[in-house]
Amino acid sequence: MSTAAPSTRVTALVAPGSRRVLGAYLGAALIWGASFLFMKTGLTGLAPAQVALSRVVLGALTLCIIMLVTRRRWPRERRLWAHLAVVSVFLCVAPFLLFSWAGQFLPSGLSSILNATTPIMTLAVGAVFLPKERLNGLQVFGIFVGALGVAIVVGPWRVLADPAILESIPAQLACLGATLCYGIAFVYLRKFVLGTHSYDAVVISAVEISLAAVIMLVLSPFIAMQPVSLDAPVVLSMLALGALGTGVAYIWMTTIVDSWGPTAASTVTYLTPLVGVVLGILVLGEILHWNEPVGGVIVVLGILVSQGRLRFRRRTPPLSA
Repeated sequence: MSTAAPSTRVTALVAPGSRRVLGAYLGAALIWGASFLFMKTGLTGLAPAQVALSRVVLGALTLCIIMLVTRRRWPRERRLWAHLAVVSVFLCVAPFLLFSWAGQFLPSGLSSILNATTPIMTLAVGAVFLPKERLNGLQVFGIFVGALGVAIVVGPWRVLADPAILESIPAQLACLGATLCYGIAFVYLRKFVLGTHSYDAVVISAVEISLAAVIMLVLSPFIAMQPVSLDAPVVLSMLALGALGTGVAYIWMTTIVDSWGPTAASTVTYLTPLVGVVLGILVLGEILHWNEPVGGVIVVLGILVSQGRLRFRRRTPPLSA
């Protein structure tokens, strides 16, 4: 884990010749931050399961086209496909359904803030299923700080003061369940997939999302047969959410990881809540309560501490003459 000073990190991000990578970084943050706005808009004409279905099908089509144009080879190893099928459930199917369902009851900005708990969930799941990578004291403290931030976002005092707020608790728990699914998927990838093949991230992403699309198509007769009301905003939101958010953005992230490494690339998750909150306020007229951004900042601080990006220096007593 890197311990470089902040100034070194900034220099690495804006090094000469990295404008294309920086553009991909900002593009991924914008698209993934806006995905909650797209889901919220899509829900005006589609049921939650239909939003999730549209997302994975359009994403799979986009990545399949990219695979065809770039002449990439699909994997032939059955074991790899089996592992990626498990990943597709936890990385795509389950969280997309949970976030779409929660979007019926929560502002898009709040959903994007809760999405920022993904690194905390990943650390917690990794501590359980990757025993060789036990958490140190600083990581445990970071998870505690992140949990405190989540509690502030939820605002238990608001529940006590306004019983109507209680109705949003299941939706908030659904968002946390979605980020837990992300954590399980990332840990599963690390344990069973990474280092076992020679395919790049574009191929792996295409397989994952294509499998997710197949699973959703199989489930759709049971969960996605509600009436549909399509208009321009709904159609455009689904195209953006699927083709960009679940397709092209994966290619952007591959470029970032190749150029900056996974540690620097993961910082994109710190920008997506900001994009989601701002778009929710500007486009949907959502109201932001003070505890939501405060809790979101505390969640990010917890992530920084748990990942070793924010360290506390101990004061050393001056040497006596």
